[in-house]
Amino acid sequence: MSKANRESAFITFEGIDGCGKSTQAMLTYQYLSAKSFPVKMLREPGSTLVAEKIREILLDRKNSITDITELLLYQAARAEITANEIVPLLKKGYIVLCDRFYDSTTAYQGYGRKLDLKSVRALNRTATAGLTPDLTLVFDVSLATAALRRSKSPDRLESQSKAFFTRVRNGFLEIARRERRRVKMVDGSPPAEEVFEQVKKLLNRKLRITVTRPDA
Repeated sequence: MSKANRESAFITFEGIDGCGKSTQAMLTYQYLSAKSFPVKMLREPGSTLVAEKIREILLDRKNSITDITELLLYQAARAEITANEIVPLLKKGYIVLCDRFYDSTTAYQGYGRKLDLKSVRALNRTATAGLTPDLTLVFDVSLATAALRRSKSPDRLESQSKAFFTRVRNGFLEIARRERRRVKMVDGSPPAEEVFEQVKKLLNRKLRITVTRPDA
């Protein structure tokens, strides 16, 4: 992809809490920025005023929320970020990086909460107006590794049971199996710098970045 003719792209970062996806999203942002790509990093839920308020509700451990309410709140936040941030940025030619998107809802609320997968996927399509990431990176780690990496003060979602996270992890693996062209699995267990070497190869291939410089 030449500097004179760069196309927009939508790349999402997924995995269970503690997988290292947020670190890899930031490293990706720095990598693409250094190459003068127009790039914007977002997080989900969040990145708009309304979506950030929804995020506070969803992650507050003091809140008791039904599974359906949780699902609909995530979709509401997603509709906000899609319409107000992602789509406008893509139209301007940006590479948009998003820390979580609808695959997280499929994994967490569909597989984790055991909600009807067809209904979850239908709501995903409604909230995003059919927008699909160009590339999704799923960072896979063991539950033990993820638990060690998570915050000492876990939020409402991070506080879920081992059985829940097992279902979520299996959900991500199933998503990757079903959508192999879009979704790429990355071993998130090594140190961040080593993981990013895997990420760079996938980015370079997707964005047609020619590796010609030592820092590439």
